[in-house]
Amino acid sequence: MSRRAVVIGAGLAGMLAAAALSAVADEVIVLDRDDLPEGPEHRRGLPQGRHAHLLMAGGLASMEDLVPGVSMRKHLLAAGAHEIPLGSGMVALTPEGWLRRWRHPGPRMLTCTRALLDWAVRGAVLDGTGVEIRKARVLELTGSRQRVTGVRLSAAGGEEELAADFVVDASGRGSRITTWLAGLGVGDVREKTVDAGLVNATRLYRTPEGAGRFPLTMVQSDPYQGRPGRSGMVLPIEGDRWMVSLAGTRGGGEPPSDPDAFLRYTLDLPDPIVGRLISGAEPLTDVHVSRSTSNHRRYLEKVRSWPDRLVVLGDALATFNPAYGQGMSVAALGARELDGELRRSGLDAPGLARRVQRRVAAPVEAAWTMAVSQDVWYPGTRGGSPGVADRLVTAYTRRLIRTATGSYPAASALWDVMSMTTGPTRLLRPSTVLATLNGPPLPAAVGAPLTEDERAILRRLDRTGR
Repeated sequence: MSRRAVVIGAGLAGMLAAAALSAVADEVIVLDRDDLPEGPEHRRGLPQGRHAHLLMAGGLASMEDLVPGVSMRKHLLAAGAHEIPLGSGMVALTPEGWLRRWRHPGPRMLTCTRALLDWAVRGAVLDGTGVEIRKARVLELTGSRQRVTGVRLSAAGGEEELAADFVVDASGRGSRITTWLAGLGVGDVREKTVDAGLVNATRLYRTPEGAGRFPLTMVQSDPYQGRPGRSGMVLPIEGDRWMVSLAGTRGGGEPPSDPDAFLRYTLDLPDPIVGRLISGAEPLTDVHVSRSTSNHRRYLEKVRSWPDRLVVLGDALATFNPAYGQGMSVAALGARELDGELRRSGLDAPGLARRVQRRVAAPVEAAWTMAVSQDVWYPGTRGGSPGVADRLVTAYTRRLIRTATGSYPAASALWDVMSMTTGPTRLLRPSTVLATLNGPPLPAAVGAPLTEDERAILRRLDRTGR
């Protein structure tokens, strides 16, 4: 008998879930309410689509496992993405000082526009599977509190019911999953929001001549001074461009949309390196501003009676402050958990959806803890404040980061967790704890750790006189 799977949402999480389902279902239909672009272009359904996105090594590894017949790394690099080694290819000022650059490259992340990433993943999945995309808006789930049997949707031909043997909600930040579950009689969904009021402002620049290999440059926000957070980064993207993305929290840290004020903001960061770089670069776009940045989580793994044949992934399950660069990797890790359970048990196995939902909670919890444990320290944060556990975690984490500015073992542990190649328990290994307690064996770096060639590029671009 033919088996059909339906995925709600054609974003990253939805297409990766569709790839996983294509191995076990005869028909996989992806439903999305947007007109999807033919090329790597921004679309309305991605509120953070114009801002900085980092694909961490753990997320990329999951994609490699999911998309059949394609090396997603090679595919994205061929499309113009950049590969950044965390250990040697990044210049970062943390609240505890400048991170050193080491000979060992460490885990690698990819940088490109979100539009390019979504387009490349969507094309790879469609080319390698029989997945079909239809334009439609999902109105509700069909079935009962025991089992989902499909969806009711609205499309050009009117409303209809689409039967399915399995449904995945990957409809993103605006998912109506809580309402849909209530319609089935499932009402005990616990949700939590922690909102630091972060505002993102992003502008694209032409990469200056001779600066194509300049490292990704980042001035991180400091949550621990009792002041609004302010941060900025310059990252290379496709098309010989720099993406310059600023972020600040409510109460005076919000970055502006005015181009002149945008530059002034970068120069007022704890170090003016971002502003010095872009002061001599050619802007290509206006400043795009977005405010859809809160941490929001639905604890679906804790629902007492979860309906069979339904899984929720990606931003429909949890969203994170985008400043931490975790959302895409968490989505990919969740799709890989779905893929693993499908291959072990098959599409028809009883309790499959419940097992997947519980397994997906692990990477969500790791990312949530990392984001919220910092956001609760900003003044004006809504939905959370530092508790005893937060204070203990923060004290250890700050000491670890301070140690990582001059200790390779501590830096290596930090890279592994940042890249999501391992869980937070990596930070509690005896070797990491010992390094953290001993502190950095090397003195703190004075100024950004640039090579002589990179310093020459910075001086050539700097129009600020600083």
